[in-house]
Amino acid sequence: MVLRRIYRVGEITGYIRNLLESDSLLSDLWIRGEISNFKRHTSGHIYFTLKDDSSSLRCVMFRSRACLLDFLPANGMNVLVRGYISLYERDGSYQLYVEELEPDGMGALYLAYCLLKDRLEAEGLFAVERKKPIPFLPRKVGVVTSPNGAAWHDIVTVIRRRFPQMPIVLAPAAVQGEQAPGEIQAALAALDRRDDIDVVIVGRGGGSFEELWAFNTEEVARAIFRMHIPVVSAVGHETDYSIADLVADLRAPTPSAAAEIVVPDRRELERRVFNLQGRLMQAVNRGLKEKREKLKTIAGRSLPRSVQSRLLLHKQEVGFLNRRLLDRTRAITMNARAKTELIAGKLDALSPLAILKRGYSICRNHSTGNIIKGIRETGVGELVDVILGDGSMHCLVKEIKEDQHG
Repeated sequence: MVLRRIYRVGEITGYIRNLLESDSLLSDLWIRGEISNFKRHTSGHIYFTLKDDSSSLRCVMFRSRACLLDFLPANGMNVLVRGYISLYERDGSYQLYVEELEPDGMGALYLAYCLLKDRLEAEGLFAVERKKPIPFLPRKVGVVTSPNGAAWHDIVTVIRRRFPQMPIVLAPAAVQGEQAPGEIQAALAALDRRDDIDVVIVGRGGGSFEELWAFNTEEVARAIFRMHIPVVSAVGHETDYSIADLVADLRAPTPSAAAEIVVPDRRELERRVFNLQGRLMQAVNRGLKEKREKLKTIAGRSLPRSVQSRLLLHKQEVGFLNRRLLDRTRAITMNARAKTELIAGKLDALSPLAILKRGYSICRNHSTGNIIKGIRETGVGELVDVILGDGSMHCLVKEIKEDQHG
């Protein structure tokens, strides 16, 4: 009977790591490639993928080496890298541990980015003086992004938390791929034709330099520049900078941050109004108290009867005006509160979410994001997204029935 030797996973990964590290070629080599998926960790380490036309290689450069760099690496840059190949045992994957990094010209995408950036800047598309202010309290917020992306979910979540009654209008668009620039341009133009939207958020979640490329195109840059409505750009993560960010009226580091910027916190607004009301009442009462003290001082003096009578009349009149002022202040406050509650109720009643919670649903084409208004806008075998009051369902159309009574 042959005895089988059974190894633990850690033994095999350790063995492979020793093989890699003992190879003379892999222990110290130079590699040429283009940077992608660049990330700088809070620890100071930098992570990126080195790629060429046929393959890619994960790389890490520790803080002790990264702090010696005399240039800022970026996605799309061509670089020369020196380091050694080893195995990251936790993930069971090999990677290049970088000890030296130097520029080797620019990648094609990064070069196109720099050329377009310089040309648009010379035309004045990034000028600070042309940027529009962001409204303090918008009537409606427009959003241009993919309805299936994390950015849309994050924006809705933050706005609903900060100002639950705020209406949100989504203009769906692809955010990567060849069709993305045209769809983003069309979505921006559609929102700009409306007269009830006060601010627009355009963007997407994080990704590689290639995945974010739609927001580095001239088509999207000029579409943002033509907008009459203020635009907040929120493309990728905090370290990602796109041409859309430079053209927009304001750049947000993430989609969630954009939602925080464009919508105030309703509870904070209510606290501020309450505090201002209290300060107003204190100022009125303080002024009235000072007047009363002056009247008491004057009344205590030895004055002719005619003067005392006139002072008494004035005192009574001041008391009467004081009561009227307090009554009027209370009435104004109650009226303002009633109007606010009425408007909030109307907004809540008109909210698409309120309609969905009553049992209705919205059906969207999964590929295009377009709302399906009739059976002829879809077909058997197509994927659809059904949006309900408490979530959504991803469905396959198996059968279509026409309403015989319509």
